Amino acid sequence: MTERHDGSEFTGFSTDALAFLRALRRNNRRDWFEANRARYEASLRTPLAALVEEMDVRFAELAPEIVGTPKRSLFRIHRDVRFSADKSPYKTHAACWFHHVGVGGGATGSGPHGGAGFYLHVEPGRSSLGGGIWMPPRPTLRKLRDAIDGDGAPLDALLREPGLRKRFGGLAPEAMLTRTPRGYAETHPRAELLRHQSFTVGRTLTEQELSSPALPDLLAGEYARILPLVRWINGALGLRPLARR
Repeated sequence: MTERHDGSEFTGFSTDALAFLRALRRNNRRDWFEANRARYEASLRTPLAALVEEMDVRFAELAPEIVGTPKRSLFRIHRDVRFSADKSPYKTHAACWFHHVGVGGGATGSGPHGGAGFYLHVEPGRSSLGGGIWMPPRPTLRKLRDAIDGDGAPLDALLREPGLRKRFGGLAPEAMLTRTPRGYAETHPRAELLRHQSFTVGRTLTEQELSSPALPDLLAGEYARILPLVRWINGALGLRPLARR
């Protein structure tokens, strides 16, 4: 049985969650953030941590191999500016990641080869939910392409499922190659799938959905629709589903 670690309960994001992020976009400085750190903790980090705990309970039933904890699932608010011309110290969104139990690191992205999971993004005008694997490293992408080349029919079939297509519109075309990658014929029957460098689906979230205490119910329902894709990807990477924790 999976239980919450701290007894907190998710009751929806307050209107100040997005208001804080809007203000941070205008005042992306360390002094401003430190002066408003308590506001960040109360309006964003604390409810997001409670949501992660709640979703971990849901995943214990929905997909026991998928886990989430506040320590591993929440993305840091601090930006990595080492190789960026933009030196703004903070992200202007909040997010969390639910990952396969066989992959270490959670939102940090460390582990043997990543793996597919589920995502939540909170940002004014751009909030969303999704699932799959985004821009995997080359060895992982090669494994996925080999699986598509060997027997891509199951992936093709689940992506053509009317409910999935109507709800999410198919795989996101982000960073999709214009030509079939080297080593695969342009006439390959799965040429379009082979051109993808990410394998994700998702949809936007409204402010009303974010503020609702029923957000965990909504996420559980949408993630259940995406689960066949997540499990296909993880299966191709050697990460198996679990019957129970």
